[in-house]
Amino acid sequence: MHIIHNPLHHLHAGRHEMFRGRLVPCHETPERLDHVMAELQRRPLGTLRGPDEIDVDLLARIHSRRYLDFLAGAWDEWIALDPANAEIDVLPAVWPVRGFRSDVLPESFAARIGLFSFDAGSPLTAGTWAAAKSGAACAITAAREVMNAAGANRSAFALTRPPGHHAGADFFGGYCFLNNSALAAQTLLDSGLERVAVLDVDYHHGNGTQSIFYERRDVLTVSLHGDPRTEYPFFLGHADERGAGDGEGFNLNLPLPYGSSFATWRAALQQAITAVRNHGAQAVVVALGVDTFEGDPISGFGLRTADYLSLGQDIATLDLPTVFVFEGGYAVAEVGINTVNVLEGFLG
Repeated sequence: MHIIHNPLHHLHAGRHEMFRGRLVPCHETPERLDHVMAELQRRPLGTLRGPDEIDVDLLARIHSRRYLDFLAGAWDEWIALDPANAEIDVLPAVWPVRGFRSDVLPESFAARIGLFSFDAGSPLTAGTWAAAKSGAACAITAAREVMNAAGANRSAFALTRPPGHHAGADFFGGYCFLNNSALAAQTLLDSGLERVAVLDVDYHHGNGTQSIFYERRDVLTVSLHGDPRTEYPFFLGHADERGAGDGEGFNLNLPLPYGSSFATWRAALQQAITAVRNHGAQAVVVALGVDTFEGDPISGFGLRTADYLSLGQDIATLDLPTVFVFEGGYAVAEVGINTVNVLEGFLG
């Protein structure tokens, strides 16, 4: 397995997030990736390297130009408003909800940070752009490695943070700024494939990935997640969201109730795997969140550490070129073991 890690991930280290109405220390921390790296050193599963250099034009295959321009310059704008802002992370406070216009780009920084976000839980810091861009390069590089590989080497793992599956074409949120899984899927298509699937096993619905591909038929998006009636991100992820236009029938949501056991979750995974097969996917991108773990502090499923071996084994039955992209998982002490269990199960 090719493992592409983000050497700049630590540059994104938020101080606080707004979580359930309270300002709290960030759940999404650099230690998450460090624990996975430590476990991979204990249980080596393949070659480990950093990402290739990428051109920002590749990011524009998924994200809008004005959004990318904003992210690239946001911290400098923040400091220009007041040098004292260097000690304060950026959190949005106003959003263009239903009936408001979003086509006119405001001059106000506060308005633009709201225009390009959907929650106040994703602090933008001095190193966010560098870390997110390097993370996107990890996903793109991992997809290229899979396309260039043969036999047992047709798999790769983009080990990166910040995560990506909540980021849309022109918005961030849910700790995500660039959609790494979507960029990996697009890279596979740009490399010559005609049909790709994104299989999202994170506890939270991949709303950004769904919105990016919702009207496309070349990418099947499948997500297993907590029921949006009670679980973040709340406003997408229902079972009746099946795609629109050319993409109708190419989005599958499998929402599950809070407290679901591994047996219940695994049955849904089998539905997802069947959908990927029926799509005729030539490769699959796995948005690998392990916040389905029973000890995760912000989630609510009952998977145990040993279950992640089975998860990997089940995905391997697809027998497809596979790109794993690291997403959520906030039980920091266990995130490394659980993540590497998935990869070991897949390879085994």
